[in-house]
Amino acid sequence: MILLAVLVVVVQWGAGWLFFLTLQAVVVAALAEFYGLARRRKLEPRPSVGIPFALLIGASFYLPQLPVQVALLGGLILAGLVYLLLTDRVEKVASFTGSFAVTLFGAVYVGLTLNYLYTLRVERGPWTLYFLFAVIFSGDSGAFLFGKLLGRHRMTPMASPNKTWEGAAGGIVFALVGALAARSLFLRSVLPGQAALCGVLVHAVAQVSDPLESLFKRAAGVKDSSNLLPGHGGFLDRVDSFLLAAPFFYYYIRFFWT
Repeated sequence: MILLAVLVVVVQWGAGWLFFLTLQAVVVAALAEFYGLARRRKLEPRPSVGIPFALLIGASFYLPQLPVQVALLGGLILAGLVYLLLTDRVEKVASFTGSFAVTLFGAVYVGLTLNYLYTLRVERGPWTLYFLFAVIFSGDSGAFLFGKLLGRHRMTPMASPNKTWEGAAGGIVFALVGALAARSLFLRSVLPGQAALCGVLVHAVAQVSDPLESLFKRAAGVKDSSNLLPGHGGFLDRVDSFLLAAPFFYYYIRFFWT
């Protein structure tokens, strides 16, 4: 409840720079947890490289004069330089490939995707974010409810053993209802059919994004990405659905909404 209250205040009334900085704090926390999962697999990521890379990507969303392509290229060059200088022993060469790959992947996986929330707020306003939140949260609730009551057939047993196709179907239904409710409250200029289709597709993508993050946790042999949020796991656990759903939502409404 505390986090939800803070979220509403920052989204609705926070200045652009405050929303951006809050989002970067979430990016750093989630990325640190991702690197913690990688360490459990002996991959040796370098947060000192990956976190600045993720923040550079974030800066490209905030600064119009810094295209994201330039941020990605600059981050790749700097990461290459750092690894060339620090890989100075034979034993480090053996772990270089995994370390370099997971460090850069984590920065893009978390830093690029979550920053679409900032672009959505800037270009479309806070009400569009509320629409996205309503779709994700209502869909998750529906998936949990239907999965508990009717779940029989496992959907992704390796990633999330408790997720079922019945729960996924319930999540889609609840996401559709949540999209229509949010549309009637926040976005009446959007046609009901457009809102409904968007809700279904966005939550379908979220149902890929969530178990994908779970697969990283299963590979690391843990249930939660961390225990920073008691009862809710870590920051990466809280934003897992948004990692793919937020950029998908942005491009969907950019190309298909008026």
